[in-house]
Amino acid sequence: MPIFVAEESETGSRLDVFLSNNLPDYSRAFLASLIDTQVLVNKKVSRASYKIRLNDSVEIDLSKSTNKQIEKIEIPIIYEDKDCIVINKPLGILSHAKGKYSNEGTVESFILDKISGFEGDRAGIVHRLDRGTSGVMICAKNPKAYVWLQKQFSTRKVNKGYVAIVSGHLKDDEAVIDLPIDRNPKAPSTFRVNSNGKSAVTSYKVIKLSPHYSMISLHPKTGRTHQLRVHLSYLGHSIVGDTFYKGKPADRLYLHAESLEIKLPDDQIHKFEVKLPKEFDTLLNSDNG
Repeated sequence: MPIFVAEESETGSRLDVFLSNNLPDYSRAFLASLIDTQVLVNKKVSRASYKIRLNDSVEIDLSKSTNKQIEKIEIPIIYEDKDCIVINKPLGILSHAKGKYSNEGTVESFILDKISGFEGDRAGIVHRLDRGTSGVMICAKNPKAYVWLQKQFSTRKVNKGYVAIVSGHLKDDEAVIDLPIDRNPKAPSTFRVNSNGKSAVTSYKVIKLSPHYSMISLHPKTGRTHQLRVHLSYLGHSIVGDTFYKGKPADRLYLHAESLEIKLPDDQIHKFEVKLPKEFDTLLNSDNG
């Protein structure tokens, strides 16, 4: 079990940073995940934010088989300043880890070395995109920016634009879906339209048609979990690839976060956009009836 004694040059560092500096073969995200259960400072459990003092004795247990270094991943950055970072989240990447001992690379682990001042899990994660959803995602680099950005979302001042491909042709080319959503008690990992649920509002517009599919733009006014997927499934036009909500099986979930317009801590409104993945047009073009 490695034991490190803090030198004068290391005083004032956060515990997770101290561990990362002394164990360079491990990612900071992985080491931070062990602090609650497998790290002792002067024989006592501490927190990632603990500030190292001269001669502190830090022990870490790296022997457990469940402890694996978090996978390093690369994510395209489309904007970055001192307060936030905007990425183009790839398909298949989680926004944050599923559990304390998960070694899967996530948006959370990718930004960890770019942020500071946070405590606890999901540091810097202002909003989520599902694993199967690609596109624009914004993260905070410090707690003050996090509060600012969260307020933009909670007060519905963020304009989010998505593109999806759904099965069939919708009755109306353009409409607003205003249907409340809550968790499905029969399948707790999913959600459903229910009159006792929370308000959920989505506007949509048809962009392109093929014999069996429709490409639509979507603008959620609220931010309920799985909102777009639940609303479209309820209408009988599930997103292609969304087998959770009766969608036709496909090589991916055909949902992409194309744009995000938000006021940043610099008090200026910024709009971020990323291109639609080429497979969206490929699917429509290959649908020859």
